[in-house]
Amino acid sequence: MLPPGLQTAVSVIYPARCLACGGLVDADFGLCGPCWRDTAFIGGTVCDACGVPLPGHGDHVAPHCDACLATPRPWTQGRAALLYRDTGRKLVLALKHSDRQEIARPAALWLAQAARDILPPDALIAPVPLHWLRMLKRRYNQSALLAKGLAAQTDLPWCADLLQRMRRTPSLDGLGRADRFAALQHAIRVHPRRRHRLIGRPVVLVDDVLTSGATLSATAQACLDAGSGPVFVLALARVGKET
Repeated sequence: MLPPGLQTAVSVIYPARCLACGGLVDADFGLCGPCWRDTAFIGGTVCDACGVPLPGHGDHVAPHCDACLATPRPWTQGRAALLYRDTGRKLVLALKHSDRQEIARPAALWLAQAARDILPPDALIAPVPLHWLRMLKRRYNQSALLAKGLAAQTDLPWCADLLQRMRRTPSLDGLGRADRFAALQHAIRVHPRRRHRLIGRPVVLVDDVLTSGATLSATAQACLDAGSGPVFVLALARVGKET
């Protein structure tokens, strides 16, 4: 930690900036007032499977949205920290495409808060994998940054390469639900040299965005097929159009 005098000098030369708009804020890795108000943090009653907000006041023990009732998920429970709109969308896109890796630090805290009621104490955290060609182009896996940060927040172990994407799938943007699921079929597997880490053990999968759930379904099924315990999913942002 820097001495107080030096810390003050650094803050004068490099003042803290809002993660979303770049305006001045009181502390690093924070949002200014207007950007905080425009960030749709998820709270209240949510779907127990995908984390999307639901109307009502938690009348059911484990409520589910229409999409999850129509197509049951292979995972046990899921949560998301933000809705994918406004400032939340801007933060996700900056983390994913603009090399704004510092966003992962507060995002991991938001994930930990969203998941506080579903995280098993002996779980293994793992990111949704990127294909190596996409990894080479982007230089980092944003889901791995989130998984690493979540592990630090929760004191749970994590494995960066627990899973592998065996073929380069096309972008899922603009695809319908059925096409998204078809594109991911047989695309993801558990790394053969890491399988021993998940045998009979709960796994928490981390991704940046949950839309249809196709990617997380393929990843969760790969874990289950390899002999894992129950699978839980966490996404930084949830697309809410299926509410």
